[in-house]
Amino acid sequence: MEFLSPARLWFLLFIPLVVAGYIFLQHRRAQYALRFTNIALLDRVAPRRPQWRRHVAVVLALLATASCILAFAQPKAEVKVPRERATIVVAIDVSLSMMATDVDPNRLEAAKKSAKNFVDQLPAKFNVALVNFAGTASIIVPPTTDRATVQRSIDGLELAESTATGEGIFTSLQALTQVPPDPEHPNDPAPARIVLLSDGKRTVGRTAQEAAQAAKAKNTPVYTITFGTDSGFIEMDGIRQRVPPDRAELRSVAEITGGEAYTAESAGELEDVYKDIGSSVGYDKVDKEVTSRFAGIAMLFTLAAAGACIALASRFP
Repeated sequence: MEFLSPARLWFLLFIPLVVAGYIFLQHRRAQYALRFTNIALLDRVAPRRPQWRRHVAVVLALLATASCILAFAQPKAEVKVPRERATIVVAIDVSLSMMATDVDPNRLEAAKKSAKNFVDQLPAKFNVALVNFAGTASIIVPPTTDRATVQRSIDGLELAESTATGEGIFTSLQALTQVPPDPEHPNDPAPARIVLLSDGKRTVGRTAQEAAQAAKAKNTPVYTITFGTDSGFIEMDGIRQRVPPDRAELRSVAEITGGEAYTAESAGELEDVYKDIGSSVGYDKVDKEVTSRFAGIAMLFTLAAAGACIALASRFP
């Protein structure tokens, strides 16, 4: 915890002084009580009461005072706030292996649903682009803040032959060159991320590692989500073909670019993956004054101390 006005914390030194004064007064009070020689009469005039009730009220008052002083020193804490500027490219593999049903209802439909949820969770000012890839890669939606267009385009994705993972990344980098200029920050490009959804088995085009190096050179992390299980399969012309995911390839892409690699073997896992990515690319950690937090704590302690004093006073005739 840090403070904007740390010098004001010196006021905390008054608290041990108050505690010392309170202890001294308690000692004087005990000595004064012993001056009565008729102890039986003293018990009838001022019967003994539990000491802890009085001490509770004092402790609560001191805690309220300490909280007020902390609030007065203007504490600050690191909090997460949504970024207002960023561009996210969602690149979805639409190769035939994505029709495997080892992820319910199948890999592609699960990817579509979760991608749409992810786009909805991003801050409104984010630009979002959509790229699909199979044998080739295409920019389906250039960077835009129009979420409805992105959602409709995700729904319209269809399967095609082959898998060009590297081309998908290169095309995503191309999409980032189409980001509309920011009038408030014309010379300061917004941060960019690529979220790549695939089962990872490249069959054509440039390698994913070559594309990852290009993304690294442009300071663009790639977050990869590997779909499917080792038992996944598809049926082509009546022939069953196994289509296990290539986790190692997508993991290497994430490592090269400074992103993160995830696996998604069920729809439930996908939801958690997208939440994790959203918090990674959608928020900044900044210092923010949290005086109100300590003021609220002080108010609660003050109310509790007042209640204890009232309860204590009500016991006296």
